[in-house]
Amino acid sequence: MQASKTSFMAALAVAASFALAGTAQASALDQFKTFVSGTKAAKGEFTQQQLGKGKNGKAAPVSSGTFLFARPGKFIWTYQKPYEQLLQADGEQLYIYDKDLNQVTIKKLGNALGSSPAAILFGSNNLEQNFTLSEAGEREGLEWLNAVPKAKDTTFEQISIGLRGGVPVAMELKDTFGQTSVLKFTSFQRNPQLAAQQFKFDVPKGADVVNQ
Repeated sequence: MQASKTSFMAALAVAASFALAGTAQASALDQFKTFVSGTKAAKGEFTQQQLGKGKNGKAAPVSSGTFLFARPGKFIWTYQKPYEQLLQADGEQLYIYDKDLNQVTIKKLGNALGSSPAAILFGSNNLEQNFTLSEAGEREGLEWLNAVPKAKDTTFEQISIGLRGGVPVAMELKDTFGQTSVLKFTSFQRNPQLAAQQFKFDVPKGADVVNQ
């Protein structure tokens, strides 16, 4: 559970899955810019895994769950396996609910999305203000682009996004320690209808609340 929290909280790295109109001839960069400008909200399912072996020599466990987001800065990222955990942002604050501990940690969202992977998925449309974007060729049947944060104090060194037919289906997050996490997205719905209070967080009854 801690590994999942650390991976996401390092840069609010979450993710989403998306549907877009796109052509096979369009470059990854063109497809992705179309995705960013045309996708105001989305929901779907994800898997997340850190590449390489864990401390015990075994492959790192795969986390999975669901997500919902609305630009800018609103999302619900739910880990269902192997541990239950909720990360939710209402545009102003981030709430992290650890079900096992029955504890809610509250952080100000502020400008934290700026140069993080979450900015690509949940932030504003002005990507090139915070990232240097470039084509990365074809691999594993996907067209890839690289996003390098312009800020020097970010946790991530490079974010790679894989697209197929105009749809982002994978992200690779390489951190400054040389570790790489892979997110894959499925069962997406683009621009779903959202309730007015969709992202309002209600503290579970009896939960301890920690403000940071």
